[in-house]
Amino acid sequence: MNTIKQYIFANTENYQGTVDERFEDLAKQFSRMQDARAEQGGAALVVYFQGQKVVDIYTGKKSETENWQSDTLSVCYSTGKGVLSTLAHILVSEGFLDYDTSVAQYWPEFAQNGKQQITLRHILSHQSGLYDIRNHIADALEMADWNHMLDVIVKAKPRFEIGIDAAYQPLTFGWQVGGVLEKATGKSLSDLMQQYLVEPLALDGAYFGVVESELARVARPLAKLKTEPKPALQAKPKQKKASVFDKAIEWSGQNPQDFQDAMIPKGMKKFSFFSDEGLKAVIPAANGVFTANSLAKIYAMLANGGEWNGQQLIRPEIFKALSTVQYTQRDRIMPLPMHWRLGYHRVLTLGKSSTGFGHMGFNGSGAWCDPKRHLSFAYTHNFAAGSITGDYRLWGLTQETLRCADAALTGRKGWF
Repeated sequence: MNTIKQYIFANTENYQGTVDERFEDLAKQFSRMQDARAEQGGAALVVYFQGQKVVDIYTGKKSETENWQSDTLSVCYSTGKGVLSTLAHILVSEGFLDYDTSVAQYWPEFAQNGKQQITLRHILSHQSGLYDIRNHIADALEMADWNHMLDVIVKAKPRFEIGIDAAYQPLTFGWQVGGVLEKATGKSLSDLMQQYLVEPLALDGAYFGVVESELARVARPLAKLKTEPKPALQAKPKQKKASVFDKAIEWSGQNPQDFQDAMIPKGMKKFSFFSDEGLKAVIPAANGVFTANSLAKIYAMLANGGEWNGQQLIRPEIFKALSTVQYTQRDRIMPLPMHWRLGYHRVLTLGKSSTGFGHMGFNGSGAWCDPKRHLSFAYTHNFAAGSITGDYRLWGLTQETLRCADAALTGRKGWF
């Protein structure tokens, strides 16, 4: 109830930046959602519509002593999977590899333990069976060693036959995709990012492994405000209540062991994606660091069919392939059907229909495009939130973005 009151009575202009008048309602909603927690962290929202940036706003705190800026970098967890996938599609367009050739053709060692027939298509659509991280490394700290993790993937055995099932790959996705891109091109992932994404799109911040000189730009979670504990009348043993998420997993019929094996490496409490070591590590499925501007521009290129400023980064036939749904059922990990494309999932809203695609992150960040509306969206922040299906703010901002675009296109916002 308190959250609802905060939303209703919030300042609707608690942000900096620029907004096209057609998207003013979106900016007001962004302000409402951030206003009550503006001293606890910060956030940014960028939207492109019909090839033009129409929203570029931000608010709150980057750190205890610094305010959020338009070029603030943010850890975006799995939102980076969409960026890595976009890089893969550009390289497919360049002819370095294709979707249906065995990965072992580019990376011979990968063929071990029944992986001879796995293709890039299987990996991008989460049908490789290689989702297990928990049983393949002894400690989460191992994830910071890129070459070691490629060797872990080489030795891994799929949990099911390829192409007959799907399981979201929260962590292993990045080493699979990044590994084959490196092997197919003979270049490092950071060099590929720079040459094929950062430079062509003039991005102002996009990293899988932040360089030392850029660490100061990264927003990190602020320390929680300490409150005086209430005196206990009587010490009573408390039984841990099942969380809403635990109940959702149970109701969905999923196997909790699959979820744990995919999501939670052993020793994860000792590893932080926000430490200097965690930020500098190359863990593409989980620790991508971006500005909202960079994410929105990448998806603006996708919203434009793979073309940007006269450059055709993704060929039309490749764009058709990447945006085609590969798997419609609920997979083994996610609690709802994601309609997996090649590296992207469907756009999740509060009612509006969209044929677009993108990717969200565990902290509720997210980025997506809707080519039919020529629309792209990116939302980043540094709050200590966590949800495998995205924060409610992401869903709400997505909904309002689509409504504002529809009002501009048809004269009617609508809810559905």
